Amino acid sequence: MIDNDIDQRVRLAAFDWLSNQIKVHGDVLPRTVLEKGFEFEGKRVPLIGPQGIFKPQVIPEIPLSITTVPSGPYDDSFSEDNFLLYRYRGTDPHHRDNAGLRRAMFKGTPLIYLHGVVPGKYLAIWPVFIVGDYPDKLTFKVSVDDLSYVKSKEPYAGAQIISEDASESRRAYITSTVRQRLHQHGFRERALHAYRQQCACCRLRHQELLDAAHIIPDIDPAGVPEVRNGIALCKLHHAAFDSYFLAIRPDYIVEVRKDIMEEEDGPMLMHGLKGIHHNKIVLPTSRHLLPDPILLERRYADFRKFI
Repeated sequence: MIDNDIDQRVRLAAFDWLSNQIKVHGDVLPRTVLEKGFEFEGKRVPLIGPQGIFKPQVIPEIPLSITTVPSGPYDDSFSEDNFLLYRYRGTDPHHRDNAGLRRAMFKGTPLIYLHGVVPGKYLAIWPVFIVGDYPDKLTFKVSVDDLSYVKSKEPYAGAQIISEDASESRRAYITSTVRQRLHQHGFRERALHAYRQQCACCRLRHQELLDAAHIIPDIDPAGVPEVRNGIALCKLHHAAFDSYFLAIRPDYIVEVRKDIMEEEDGPMLMHGLKGIHHNKIVLPTSRHLLPDPILLERRYADFRKFI
């Protein structure tokens, strides 16, 4: 007999545990943390395993999480109506993992979605629900919901997980906002990884103070979320870059605006901006990840208007 009480309490505990881990590690979690998981009534509950569809031993029948790895174009993971598309395991619709997700769909069971942004790092999204099954395409359709719509009575003691107001339009909207989060976090993590977790201008390595700056803004059609359109910068140099206090030329040399160079405003201006004038930036080691000179030239042309 299936112990629904255990299943529900484990999921609620997993949601709480993820919330706490994000407070410690930030939105993007290391795989090692997810593999270790948490303890539930003396048993270890990992959140990720070797396969994309994962069910820890403590849960009776329905998977706890689904995972994608950081490969392939970002948009390939979403349908035109803003729902996530998740591939079957293998090609057998009746494989036990696929059957487990199908049961989750019939029961309305909430899951955790772990989106790989770079090797070994994942953005955790929860709760997600299986809302469609397409055996001819070997694909499930997945929606994201707001945690406030997943409620419990007497948490961790006979809890009943309930999804309220699960309208398709509301879930499509929430899923579309999550899509944007995946875009932003994926771009940042890929850029920081390419630049070896340091500011390209000053080599600062504290990740909390690092951003992925777009060369061409993402609101522009040319502002693609790819590393070649990005540069890892600390928050000071990112703000200076966005405000055209400085530019990075197509030859990868920093140029600080003339009027800024002529200012006298203390040690921060002297060392933080004037000190990097005519320096070459730190570059990715892979040639295909280098900043695109054509995009830098376009950005530099805009910078020249301020001189």
